[in-house]
Amino acid sequence: MSDCCIFAGQGAQVPGMGKDFAEADAEAMALFDKANAVLGFDLKKICFEGPAEELTKSNVCQPAIFVTSYAAYRAFQKRRPTSFACAAGLSLGEWGALCAAGVLDFDATLTVLEARGRFMQEACTATPSGMIAIMGASADQLKELCEKTGCTVANINSAAQQVLSGSKDAVAQAATVAKELGIKRAIPLQTAGAFHSPFMAPAREKLAPVLDTVTFHAPQVPVLSNVTGQPHSSDPGAIKALMLEQVTQTTNWAADVEAAKTLGCTRFVEFGPGKVLSGLIKKIDAELFTTNVSDLPALDATITALS
Repeated sequence: MSDCCIFAGQGAQVPGMGKDFAEADAEAMALFDKANAVLGFDLKKICFEGPAEELTKSNVCQPAIFVTSYAAYRAFQKRRPTSFACAAGLSLGEWGALCAAGVLDFDATLTVLEARGRFMQEACTATPSGMIAIMGASADQLKELCEKTGCTVANINSAAQQVLSGSKDAVAQAATVAKELGIKRAIPLQTAGAFHSPFMAPAREKLAPVLDTVTFHAPQVPVLSNVTGQPHSSDPGAIKALMLEQVTQTTNWAADVEAAKTLGCTRFVEFGPGKVLSGLIKKIDAELFTTNVSDLPALDATITALS
C-alpha cells in the first residue's frame, strides 16, 4: 500500500487559508514571510484576510495556493514523515508537486507561479474566452460538441467529467449544442478565461524566458505530468519543456490517477485548500482512499486516518 501526495489547483482558494498553520508553526509563518519578500507584495495578508476578489486574481491565487499547500505539506511531514511513492497536482498544483519532489526550490516555484498567473491573466484580458464543464458525455458526443463549437478539451477530470475551453461565443454555443446532443449536463464556469487552450499561447510565450531563469533538478520521487499522464523523466530540460506545454495543453487528471495506481498507490493525500482533487479521484475509482490537509483539524484527522 503506497501513498501519493497531491496538490490543489486554481479555484480552491478561500480567504483565511494557511492562517492556522502559520499561527501554530514558526516554519509555516516563515514560508509566508518569505513569499512576501520574494513576491514584493503582502501575500500573507491576502491569504489570511482576503478580500476574495484580490485572492481570485491569477497572479495572486497561484502563488497563494502553492504557499498554503506547501505549508500544509511541511506541517504534515513534521508530524508524520512520509516517503510518498509519487506526487501529482492539477495545473498549478503540478508545480507544488515538483517542489515537493525537489525539482524546484520554494523561491523558484513562487517566482514561476506569480509570472505564470500574471501572464495567464493578461491573456484572458486580451481575448474574451471561457470554460464549460461537461458531465456524462460519451467520447463521440464530446468530439461532436468540439467540432460544432470550436471548443477544445482543457481538462479531463474523469471519464464522466471534462472541461472545454473556447471563445465566449463558443462556450455559450456549447451549452446549447450539449442539450441538442443529449449530454447530461453542461455548466459554464466562472473563470477569467480559456485556460489550457490555444488562447493561452501568449502566456506560454512569455513564461518561457522566466523558466530559463530558474534551476530544474531531477525529481526525487516520480511526479506525474498533466500533459502525458505519465511520470516526468529524470531530465530537467524535458520537465521544463512539458511544464511550458502544460499552459496550452489539455490537463489529463484522470490519466495521472491511473498512473499513480500503476505505481501501487491506493491512498491519496491532498494538500492545500478544499477537497476538489479528492472528489475527482472518488469519481475515477471509488475504491481509492483520499484525505485532505487543508487546515490543522484536517491534518489531525489525516494523521489519524493514515495510522
